[in-house]
Amino acid sequence: MENIVIQGGSPLVGSVESSGAKNAALPLLAAAILADGPVTFHRIPHLNDIATMTKLLVWQGAEVEYDDQNRLTIDTTRADKPEAPYDMVKTMRASSLVLGPLLARFGEARVSLPGGCAIGARPIDLHLKALEVMGAEISVEHGDVIAKAPDGLKGKRVFFDQVTVTGTENIMMAAVLADGETILENAAREPEVVNLADALRSLGAEIEGDGTGTITIQGVPSIAGGDVYTIADRIETATYLAAGLITGGDVTVTKTDPKLLDAFLARVKEAGATVEVGDDFIRCAAPERLQAVNIHTMPHPGFPTDLQAQFMAMMCVADGMSLISETIFENRFMHVQELVRMGADIQLDGHTAVVKGVDQLSGAPVMATDLRASASLVLAGVAAKGETVISRVYHIDRGYERIEEKMRSLGANIERHYI
Repeated sequence: MENIVIQGGSPLVGSVESSGAKNAALPLLAAAILADGPVTFHRIPHLNDIATMTKLLVWQGAEVEYDDQNRLTIDTTRADKPEAPYDMVKTMRASSLVLGPLLARFGEARVSLPGGCAIGARPIDLHLKALEVMGAEISVEHGDVIAKAPDGLKGKRVFFDQVTVTGTENIMMAAVLADGETILENAAREPEVVNLADALRSLGAEIEGDGTGTITIQGVPSIAGGDVYTIADRIETATYLAAGLITGGDVTVTKTDPKLLDAFLARVKEAGATVEVGDDFIRCAAPERLQAVNIHTMPHPGFPTDLQAQFMAMMCVADGMSLISETIFENRFMHVQELVRMGADIQLDGHTAVVKGVDQLSGAPVMATDLRASASLVLAGVAAKGETVISRVYHIDRGYERIEEKMRSLGANIERHYI
């Protein structure tokens, strides 16, 4: 078992590099199933979810090479197992992303229903309905989705009843090799969706409209191998900027893209932070004390649900009262009780958290409940007076590359203990 131990209370100052985005990298790796040759992915972070996806592709028959420059080459031309068994994907929500590519390539797939963070329902039924519209026969047996399209998938108009990022990505990949034109309506607009569309186009797919609510895919007989580039991790970027702000510090994140964080940066400016941006960096300097700000999570370009927990941690020490409303996942307030253990004043009212800022948090033993909740506890820990011990840190390893090393480079007193 591993714990993260933090001695908090000092401002974080300095510069740190952003890694490639986990939420972009996972669908990119799944897309390798579609390619007729090897694909080299650049800027792939070393994370547990990436290792799980890579292990799955190897089990399916892919050849994989990962170097120390964050380059990952995948050749699926010899893959022959259109499956994703439970034992291999039980820790990763993104396992559903292989369903569309496997079905498009092999005409069949058996994929275990996904695991991962317990933050609420993920609407995989939207994926399944879309694939049925495209001609697939779908059944669920013993926890597995079984899909068959012996005559191939057909291009169709697909309307998502609600915005779904993984659903948009999954069906976009399936449509690349479908017969005819597929139109995705009420599609997700997240930067990770655009990154996937850019990558698929570079390999020979015909896709238009990504970044809008309507995406059009013209099916092609095949796509080739090539080089694919992962965007900066906007969630990691904002987490380190928040670490500077919650401690009264001054942090710059480099090798990132400010355009990916418009909603977050607008809110921290409202909270009193000084924000400076360049082509590939963001600097946030804290005011004497942060001011309370309300947020309301929404699909992109709204405020990201993946930053709700980190922003709440900042508001715990802000001047005034904040209302934080979560509209995406129903169980995404599990970090609240842990922040309260550290002295935060938070009351829950349905899907809204009422946060009254306190002068100082205090270190305490706390438990991570999901990936982004664990990040909020790290932020609270570096701001708190005294020692914070975070258990169940395997959650954070799913989405943050070398977090202790990066936090120490900013002046944090943080260590991982193996017990």
